[in-house]
Amino acid sequence: MLGEVAVDGLPVNLGHPKQRCLIAALAVDTGRVVPADRLLERVWGADAPRRSTLHSYVSRLRQALAGVDDLTIEHRSGGYALMGDAVDLVRFRSLCAWARTGPDADRLLTEALSLWQAEALAGVPGEWAEAERARLELERLAAQHDLVDARLRLGHGGRLVVELSARAAEHPLDERVAGQCLLALHQAGRTADALERYRQVRDRLVAEFGTEPGPALRELHQRLLAEPLPAAELLVSAEPRAASDPLATAGSHPPVPRQLPAAPVPFVGRHAELDVLGAGGTVLISAVAGSGGIGKTWLALHWAHRHAARYPDGQLFVDLRGFSPDTAPLDPGTVLRGFLDALGVADDKTPPDTEARAALFRSLVADRRMLVVLDNAATADQVVPLLPGTGTCTVLVTSRRVLTGLVTRHSARHVDLDLLSDAEAHALLEHRLGMPRLAAEPDAVTTLLGYCRRFPLALGILAGRAATQPHLPLAELAAEVREFGVDALDDDDPAASLPAVLATSYQALSVAQQRVFGQLGIAPGPDISVSAAASLTGLPTARAARLLRALQEASLLQRTPDGRYAMHDLIRSYAATTAPDDTALARIVDFYLHTAYAAERLLNPGRPPIELDPPAPHVQPHPLPDLPAAVAWLTTEHTCLLATQHVAAHHLVWQLAWVLTTFHDRRGHRHEEVAVWQAAVDSGGLPDSAARCRAHRSLGSAHARLGQSEEAVTQFQHALALAEADGDLLQQAHTHVATAWAFEMWGDDRQGLEHAQHCLPLYRALGEPAWEALTLNGIGWLAARLGEYDTARRHCEEALVLNRRHSDAQGQATTLDSLGYIAHHTGDHRQAVDTYRQALALYREAGNVVEAANTLDRIGHPHAALGERDQARSAWQEALELYLQQGRDSDAARVRAQLAEDT
Repeated sequence: MLGEVAVDGLPVNLGHPKQRCLIAALAVDTGRVVPADRLLERVWGADAPRRSTLHSYVSRLRQALAGVDDLTIEHRSGGYALMGDAVDLVRFRSLCAWARTGPDADRLLTEALSLWQAEALAGVPGEWAEAERARLELERLAAQHDLVDARLRLGHGGRLVVELSARAAEHPLDERVAGQCLLALHQAGRTADALERYRQVRDRLVAEFGTEPGPALRELHQRLLAEPLPAAELLVSAEPRAASDPLATAGSHPPVPRQLPAAPVPFVGRHAELDVLGAGGTVLISAVAGSGGIGKTWLALHWAHRHAARYPDGQLFVDLRGFSPDTAPLDPGTVLRGFLDALGVADDKTPPDTEARAALFRSLVADRRMLVVLDNAATADQVVPLLPGTGTCTVLVTSRRVLTGLVTRHSARHVDLDLLSDAEAHALLEHRLGMPRLAAEPDAVTTLLGYCRRFPLALGILAGRAATQPHLPLAELAAEVREFGVDALDDDDPAASLPAVLATSYQALSVAQQRVFGQLGIAPGPDISVSAAASLTGLPTARAARLLRALQEASLLQRTPDGRYAMHDLIRSYAATTAPDDTALARIVDFYLHTAYAAERLLNPGRPPIELDPPAPHVQPHPLPDLPAAVAWLTTEHTCLLATQHVAAHHLVWQLAWVLTTFHDRRGHRHEEVAVWQAAVDSGGLPDSAARCRAHRSLGSAHARLGQSEEAVTQFQHALALAEADGDLLQQAHTHVATAWAFEMWGDDRQGLEHAQHCLPLYRALGEPAWEALTLNGIGWLAARLGEYDTARRHCEEALVLNRRHSDAQGQATTLDSLGYIAHHTGDHRQAVDTYRQALALYREAGNVVEAANTLDRIGHPHAALGERDQARSAWQEALELYLQQGRDSDAARVRAQLAEDT
């Protein structure tokens, strides 16, 4: 790629010039979709033929590549992508990227530069190829500079003196080269020569520009004078200078530029952002960040036109093309040349050097009231040379990246542009289509708004299609977005295509960032933590965190206040199309499963464990040191865990249901419990009859909690039949326990007691003390409900002894609650209060808010019997709030009645 037509060293017959140009046009974006229109423009220029011609050339190119391993051309939505690792430009960029982050930069950069066998894209004709050659040459030069820095860090300056002296002679005013040359001379033991070289560079800068060297070069000089530098000390890179005339001026009557493009119509909402832009008098800089299509340019231009009268000395505007699909970001020097021209500076007075142009620009706009709009910036470094030096000017900067450098170094006011509100999104459609058309199809409007999720470009695309087809039912448009997803927002015009806009953001990412972006597109759940992302990507946590921050700065992710990361549904849909074909999904499923399993063991240590397969390589389950940490993690990740079950392999579905059971029970997530166990029963991944018995029993218990007795009994009967057919006494006992509990919940305490008494001898025979204790308490509780208090107390006290012997905090809490009930109903109200309090403390410690609500409900009665009305009302009020949170309406109604009677 770097030295040959397209693919270095591959036996590919590409005799036709268009074939060579086509493979090059795909190869420079290997792994990325290149839209068909862009390919046509790259290969044929202004005389581009129809798409059918492109398809024909692609077909022939595929035949030419048929014998090349690991290199294919794939058709994707709206374009083509060259896939594979055989393109040496991919290797070059990967090596350079690794060199920036790894310890072996010297070797990696040497290998990268060895790939350059000749001029890039040699033999590829056309204007696009010429421009691409120039851009690739800049990449090569940057790698050469980086290699020199790496070798200087290793103390190899003595070997570089000849090379750097020649380079310094060729670029006498490039301060980065000058600094490298000084350091090489010093490392070679020639510090005096290094000081003399600095004097020569400084004299020339003063003579030609009237200015001193930059701060990095000056600092190196001072350190050379003060004391010897360590051998591997590295000069901070400085930008090159060239000749300029800083004293050039415009005419005595400079022109007043009016460069603002037309104001956007319609413009809706954004009141808070507009207020921020205009707050506090003159705004020095407002960096408006946001993903592609979020409406940054619209906001900046709307504000600019609205306040243009504030700037009688003119308004400058430039699209910096930071994320243009076809061109590199504009060089600041080029932008400054345009600004100086607009300000009346003659060609022969325009300095050739960027820094000199910037100085002249600052001089010309000093004390003038001007507005400068810098749209679509790639980096802060692209913007800094374009900033006026005085506060009389206002600068609006838009970028898809968070330009932290502007905020930290130049006190920019940052406006983080978010989605439209629901009302603003509706207003945008109303402006474009009219209220009568929206009112005629409210369901279709709801679908369109729901799909676009308040994303301005998506709304604009759909509104534009509807506006150009006034007889098209909105229902048809809604059906199209339901069927085709983000592809429904594609268009031949890249400016009106959401996938094309997102593709430009994607192409601006590094290879590592692109990979993580795609993996996030297939991650289950609405958001993700850093630790989960580490397992998803298979990277160390610190590396994963850095990549997440990079995607956030690229406005492709949002960081939530609790430190998690979320992706807009439309961006996620696009990201999924770029997902690498790897084991990311298996890793994230294993992360959630194994971490949830550890949490379940902390919540319910007495529960018989299940056996999980080892996690996939590079999976790092989240550490959970104690019970509160387990409860907090499950609470935070609950939605992601439910989503994980939907994408898990069939044999893991029941395990994900199992790890959530205790948490669902204690948090009152009743509908979710039915859903996860129904999925387990339906999955076909249950390994044996014991697992099938467990799944049916758990599903029955979940139905029972919702009061769905018929469904519950059916599932219990399935479970018992499976256990009896296998002669599995343990599963029979478990099923009787679950059935006893369900009958008690339905108010049939006698039948519940019979099931509990049936399973007690089974547990004793099997030597299951934890389950024996649970059953003893169940018998005691049901006996108490039937008024058989002596029997109840005897069984519960025996259960408490077993629970304490085995340190079962949950079992202790349940049994203490039963003993509190017995004490209250036998007239010992003070004992009841004390025992209930012990139970309540254990429930709260375990995060069991369901049983805590029940105990709060019960403790109010002995308080009332003791005349402690305030304590009773406080307990009932807290119980009521918990019942409402858990959706337990009948319990809430009963407690409301208790509070009403107590007034």
